[in-house]
Amino acid sequence: MFSTFNINYRSGEPIYQQIYNEVVKEISLGLLLPQEKIATVRELATTLGINPNTVSKAYGLLEQNGYIYSAVGKGSFVADSSGKLAGLRESTMKDLKKDLTNAHNLGVEYKDVIDLADDVYSGGGKQNA
Repeated sequence: MFSTFNINYRSGEPIYQQIYNEVVKEISLGLLLPQEKIATVRELATTLGINPNTVSKAYGLLEQNGYIYSAVGKGSFVADSSGKLAGLRESTMKDLKKDLTNAHNLGVEYKDVIDLADDVYSGGGKQNA
C-alpha cells in the first residue's frame, strides 16, 4: 500500500495534486513496486478523511500519465514506469542545472543554495514560494 502520505490541507495546492505527487514519489523511491496493488479510492479517502471524488481525480491523473493501471473488479496497480521516471529525473536535472546557473548569475550565495537544498531534503521545502 502507501507509506504515510504528507498531505497539507492548508496549502494552496489541491489535495488531488498532493496525492498524485505522493504516489509518484513513492513509486520513484521504490516504495511502491510495479504490479503492486494500491489502496482503493474508498480506502484512501477514508484514511485521509477526504471526499472519494478527490482520490478518484488523483487516480485518474496517475492512470492517464502511466503510473498506475486499473483492472476491472480487481483494483488499481502500480505500472512499470521506470523509463518514464528516468526521463523525468533527467529532465529535472537539466532544469535544476539551468536554475542553479541563473541563481549563480543573479548573485545567489552558494551557502543559500545549500541551505535551500538541506531544507527541501529534510522535508521543510514541501511548498514552493
